Amino acid sequence: MKETSPVLEMKEKLPLLELFLSALCLWAAWYHTPAGALVRTAGAFVFGTRSTARPLLAYFGAGTLVPPRPPLPLLAGPVPPAQALAFGAAAVLDGSGPELAPRLRALSQRLGSDDAALLAIFCGEDAARFAVDEARSMALDDLARALPPRSEACIARAAQAAMLGGAYALGWPLPETVPITSPFGVREHPLLGQRRLHAGIDLGASPGMPVRAVAAAVVRRASADGINGRILVLDHGRGVVTTYCHNDVLLVRDGQRVERGQVVARSGSSGLTTGPHLHYQIDLAGEPVDPLRFRAHAPKIAAGASD
Repeated sequence: MKETSPVLEMKEKLPLLELFLSALCLWAAWYHTPAGALVRTAGAFVFGTRSTARPLLAYFGAGTLVPPRPPLPLLAGPVPPAQALAFGAAAVLDGSGPELAPRLRALSQRLGSDDAALLAIFCGEDAARFAVDEARSMALDDLARALPPRSEACIARAAQAAMLGGAYALGWPLPETVPITSPFGVREHPLLGQRRLHAGIDLGASPGMPVRAVAAAVVRRASADGINGRILVLDHGRGVVTTYCHNDVLLVRDGQRVERGQVVARSGSSGLTTGPHLHYQIDLAGEPVDPLRFRAHAPKIAAGASD
């Protein structure tokens, strides 16, 4: 049987379709790959024109440019424990924690939980009430799953506020009188002799000093290695993780639940250090942040051991 005319027409169009798809692939390679960006940048340099290519490193971040995060505002005074969540929301909204706290409290009373109130701040009270009616629990994750996909952006901001609120609520692992011997930031490593990020702060703890959990948590790691020594990693939920390095003795184990203020280790100088101290680190969503950003008063800086 001879082929019908529509089939013949389709076969005649196939080369044009293949040509179009090939051109589309070339365009994608030209505009959306590091190699294409390099060629476009070099061409712009040779011909003296302005390139529209993004910085090469942007292609290694899922092809997107991530704007730098604005620094958190410095605190004028200690954050009252009951207002920690309000301070987290205010940091996202560029507002005032004390001014936002009454509104958050009123929403919590109407909706039944702080998480529902936080969702109302960012997604609207009607959306939060719908989530409360539909969700199986009052936890933010369950409430968020009850909302439609178009709410993704406001849910992300609510989750960020919850994370920052958790960071503002953290305590301190050592007595306030213990000085800082090395702050957070890029510095010359005292032993390796290279400039690198110091992802936490070093506190000049004497050997055997009790190290306390800064908030309720689950122990994610209680082990040792040649760099960090005897190390504890505590997961406080909502993306907040704290790390305690160079301990002499660990008093908790993997998977154990600990409470705020519980003694979890004894300080020491295990691992790669210049002497006894505690390396204390806060990670938010997997990124290290300066622990002093969440405190109104920082310990004094003094010479001492570091890592």
